[in-house]
Amino acid sequence: MSDNLIQRTMSAYTYPLLIKNLLNAPIIDDPQQEIVYRNQLRYSYAEFRQRVCKLANALTEMGVKPGDTVAVMDFDSHRYLECYYAVPMLGAVLHMVNIRLSPEQILYTIDHAEDDYLLVNEEFLPILEQIKGRIDTVKGYVLLQDGQQQPETALSFEGEYEELLDAADAHFEFADFDENTRATTFYSTGTTGLPKGVYFSHRQLVLHTLGVLAALGTPESQGRFHQQDVYMPITPMFHVHAWGLPFVATSLAVKQVYPGKYAPDMLLKLIAKEKVTFSHCVPTILHLLMNHPSYTKTYLSTWKVIIGGAALPQAMCKAGLEKGIDIFTGYGMSETCPILTLAQVTEKDLQLDDEVDLRCKTGRPLPLVDLKVVDEQLEEIPRDGSSVGEIVVRAPWLTQGYLKDQRNSEQLWRGGYLHTGDVANRNKQNFVKITDRIKDVIKIGGEWISSLELEDLLCAHPAIGEVAVIGLPDNKWGERPLALAVKKDAADVSEKELQQHIHGFIDKGIIAKEVVLLKIQFVTEIEKTSVGKINKRALREKYQKK
Repeated sequence: MSDNLIQRTMSAYTYPLLIKNLLNAPIIDDPQQEIVYRNQLRYSYAEFRQRVCKLANALTEMGVKPGDTVAVMDFDSHRYLECYYAVPMLGAVLHMVNIRLSPEQILYTIDHAEDDYLLVNEEFLPILEQIKGRIDTVKGYVLLQDGQQQPETALSFEGEYEELLDAADAHFEFADFDENTRATTFYSTGTTGLPKGVYFSHRQLVLHTLGVLAALGTPESQGRFHQQDVYMPITPMFHVHAWGLPFVATSLAVKQVYPGKYAPDMLLKLIAKEKVTFSHCVPTILHLLMNHPSYTKTYLSTWKVIIGGAALPQAMCKAGLEKGIDIFTGYGMSETCPILTLAQVTEKDLQLDDEVDLRCKTGRPLPLVDLKVVDEQLEEIPRDGSSVGEIVVRAPWLTQGYLKDQRNSEQLWRGGYLHTGDVANRNKQNFVKITDRIKDVIKIGGEWISSLELEDLLCAHPAIGEVAVIGLPDNKWGERPLALAVKKDAADVSEKELQQHIHGFIDKGIIAKEVVLLKIQFVTEIEKTSVGKINKRALREKYQKK
């Protein structure tokens, strides 16, 4: 045995990295700080700790024990935040059910995760009514509701959430256990086959929280998240723990605002009323907010927002900056807990276009993230800002695989790195820029064309609100690009005008000449996945048939 190994005194406390220890900051009991749910409820952090203990007691009384799986079907709420802590702190697994999947897919995930208990918002009872006779594992249900009226349902409940908490003790001693115990699981959006189960341990969630705290807490100003901020997530709490940021916000003991079911008017009202200063969302949600009548009247010059899940269009970024929003990119995926990089700007006195370019890049890796851009032999490509390869990563918070799926787990981790499937370049300043998904690159006559770059150029036209570019089979060229474009309200633009717009970039050498083959089709909406990303697989299937 090496002499350099640290000797541990038998009486020393090894301090396991457990979710319960994220609640140990003294400020967590600050009675002046609030957690807010829509316009319906607000309470202090001291009450939050009591409610977490009450929930733990209620679940224990129901029969939940370490190793069980407790599922939740809810909108973004204080209840969900309480479940983020109470369930894994019991040694149980929190299954965050993707409420935007189809009923059959939801049934699959409940059975595959082997859920023992299910907490369900009354709005999702019709889904359970469709599948209840085929749910094999669930022993008991808890009703979640905002109103008082008893819903009409054939389901039998252990009780209503608030009534169970009212009857429970406000003290609970959470035991220590192995930090590698599984804490959470959730399922991918299922765009390719059945949804895949992704899971994370206490250790991984704590380390991700600390890594994000370091990355967001250290900048001088831009993209900084600190104790005087007011936090509101606008990405679903069922999706990768709302990017892990509720854990970060609770560790900082900032005021938190949970909007429930997303509606642009409610989101903008909450931002204004509660003075929200920090959020995160996908471009689709920000697009909805920007196009709502209340947007122009809402003061947003103190609002910081991370955009992820899809590329941040430069036109959207520029419009946000002009409104005073501190808008920047964050990058990760379901399998990475998720945050890997942030596009924070440290350079001073940049021209607007240069600043937009930086904020729209994928960003720099967080502390503890070993990120490489590699070729097919896993050799790093030059950091010249133009050579492209696949992003592969190692970090202490990446999922170890897919639940009960050894084959896809091995494929995910081939060569000892987690493969993201994202094509990117990297410059000398360590900024990464994703140019496409491997499966979404358009191959025209041997030339690789970035669908994301083409989308960005099309979005730069003032009449275009949203666009998706896909490649369709072509006998002569291999593939041919099709742009599906949504016009802004009252905008008037023709296909010919958009073609001329793109030709201008071809003439300047900004994009390959093969893009002259681009076809443009105007649509009223673009298909999305359950978490608001453009569903290019569905679009390819739809338009290949036409």
